[in-house]
Amino acid sequence: MRLSRFLLPTLKETPSEAEIVSHRLMLRAGMIRQHASGIYNWLPLGLRVLRKIEQVVREEQDATGAQEILMPTIQSADLWRESGRYDDYGKEMLRIVDRHERDMLYGPTHEEVATDVFRKNVKSYRALPQNLYQIQWKFRDEVRPRFGVMRGREFLMKDNYSFDLTYEGARHSYNKMFVAYLRTFARLGLKAIPMAADTGPIGGKLSHEFIILADTGESAVFCHRDLLDKPAPENVDYDSDLQPLVDSWTSLYAATDEMHHPDHGVPEGDLVSARGIEVGHIFHFGTKYSAPMGATVTAPDGSSQAVFMGSYGIGVSRLVAGIIEASHDDNGIIWPDGVAPFDIGVINLKVGDAATDGVCADLYGRLRAAGKDVLFDDTDDRAGAKFATMDLIGLPWQVIAGPKGVAKGMVELKERATGERHELSIDSALAKLLG
Repeated sequence: MRLSRFLLPTLKETPSEAEIVSHRLMLRAGMIRQHASGIYNWLPLGLRVLRKIEQVVREEQDATGAQEILMPTIQSADLWRESGRYDDYGKEMLRIVDRHERDMLYGPTHEEVATDVFRKNVKSYRALPQNLYQIQWKFRDEVRPRFGVMRGREFLMKDNYSFDLTYEGARHSYNKMFVAYLRTFARLGLKAIPMAADTGPIGGKLSHEFIILADTGESAVFCHRDLLDKPAPENVDYDSDLQPLVDSWTSLYAATDEMHHPDHGVPEGDLVSARGIEVGHIFHFGTKYSAPMGATVTAPDGSSQAVFMGSYGIGVSRLVAGIIEASHDDNGIIWPDGVAPFDIGVINLKVGDAATDGVCADLYGRLRAAGKDVLFDDTDDRAGAKFATMDLIGLPWQVIAGPKGVAKGMVELKERATGERHELSIDSALAKLLG
């Protein structure tokens, strides 16, 4: 993409309404613009990041055997009355009456709809287990939206729902998501720590939040220091017994503020007390929804049995802000590989110079042909402004070409994360970027 044709409305000054780093940088980098309180337009740069995170999440879900569906954002209130949650949920639910005087709502979550999908389409235990997921927009009418997309009213979420015949099967489904979440966040460049958590309005007795540590976190969290260095699992066989792997994480103390116990038993020097940002939450809640809503299957003995369920959420849009909170410096965002809006920025320092124009056009074409996402700064801004923009938007690599270097057959290669710059031949720079 040529920057001269790309909608990138960057800001030099920090917007007054932005309280935390991610909100400031998302506004300054031209990723989002507010539409209404807690509701945002995602501009091209922001949407590219959102889609890349979404794809990582999707790939890790698919690896577990979960199946993607898409459920409506507008839901029937009757389903929520069946589960008993319609009157209990509170003002966070946006309630709607359609033209036929039917009570509807903008879904804050989808347990009821997923249960309805299951009960209408699965009748026998032979079809179990099932795990259905979606990546869909949600709406919760927060009393005080703040921190940009970190605590907005409208947000993109991956949510999925497991259905099993037995508690043991349901626990295995829970463990699969536990492990998949560890892998997902590691691929996004994040260290997410699973912590015992309150189940809240979702219900159930088994729940873990996945928390990334950040100074601007919403709440206090506590964990054993060893969890900070524990690597995410690789080469997982999701059909095997995952309980030992899950136990290796949960045996080390970690809890949100609501679940923290003074008698935690962790030696003083090993307890980490910090602020945390929730980026994922998993629940097992048994038959809380299946029993009242009649989501049953015919069991092997011929009886009708309510299925055991769990739900599992990842805040996809919140992750954009979470990654920025964990990865930035004074100059702007530092995107991890795999989620950056573009892999490489090509900077032409002298637009109009035939030799420099030719080298940049050649680099741009060869990198794109090799499958790289490239942002080509072909604008006539001054060099300092070009450097500031590239640092602000945080692309992993910058290739800088100017008349003096081009005359020697050289370009400059800068790695955003480290700030290291190297003068290389054009072929060497390409080999480094494509290696």
